[in-house]
Amino acid sequence: MTPALSLTDATFGWPGARGRGGFRLTCPRFDMQAGESVLLLGESGSGKSTLLSLICGINAVDGGRVEVAGTDLANLRPGQRDRFRAERIGVIFQQFNLLPYASVSDNIELPLRFAPVRRSRTGQGAAQKLCKALGLPEDVLSTAAGRLSVGQQQRVAAARALIGTPALIVADEPTSALDAATQDTFLKLLFAEAQDAGTALLMVSHDARLGDRFDRVVRLEDIVTTQRSAA
Repeated sequence: MTPALSLTDATFGWPGARGRGGFRLTCPRFDMQAGESVLLLGESGSGKSTLLSLICGINAVDGGRVEVAGTDLANLRPGQRDRFRAERIGVIFQQFNLLPYASVSDNIELPLRFAPVRRSRTGQGAAQKLCKALGLPEDVLSTAAGRLSVGQQQRVAAARALIGTPALIVADEPTSALDAATQDTFLKLLFAEAQDAGTALLMVSHDARLGDRFDRVVRLEDIVTTQRSAA
C-alpha cells in the first residue's frame, strides 16, 4: 500500500538575513501509512513549522524526497504544489484561519473551489453531514463563522480539512486554545471522522499528554536534525 506520507533524505535551508544566522533542517526518513494517526512532538523553534511547510508543499526541499500519497512534491512546480495541496492535504491551522464574515458552509467548502477532483469525491450534503458528525448545531451552516465559539470554530476548521477525504490531514497545535473537556470531545470526533474516511492524521503539538490517543508518537528530534549558522 502506498504510504500517505514519506520523507527520504529531505533537506531544506533558510538563509540568514538581517544579522541572523541561517537554519538548515534534514529529515533522513519518516513515513506514515494510510489511515494512521501520528502525534509529532516538538518545542517552539525546533523546526516543526519548517517541516510542516515541506510536508504541505508550501516550500520545496533543496534535496531528497517528500511524497504524499505517492506523489513527490519535489517534482512539482509551485503552482502544481498549491493545486496538489488543495486536492490531497487537509490542514487545520492553530488559529483556524476561517473567513469570519463567510458562512460556515462557505468556509467548509472553500478547499473544493480549488480542487475539482476532491470536489468530485464529495457527495451532496457533505458539509452538513460533517457538521452533524462533529457535534455542531443543525442550523450552523448559514451562520457567519465569526459568530461561533472557539470550540465551534475549531470543529468547522476540522470539517474543512476533512471534506472530500484527502489522503493526509496536518493539524498544527489545533487544541492549544481549548479547555480539557472541549479538547477531549474534539479529538474523539476528529479521530472518528478521519478513521471513517481512511485519512492519515499528523498532529503537531508540544503536549505529550495527548500521546495515548494516537497510533504512534514521534519526537521531532528523533526524525530531523537542525543546524544554525552564525550571522
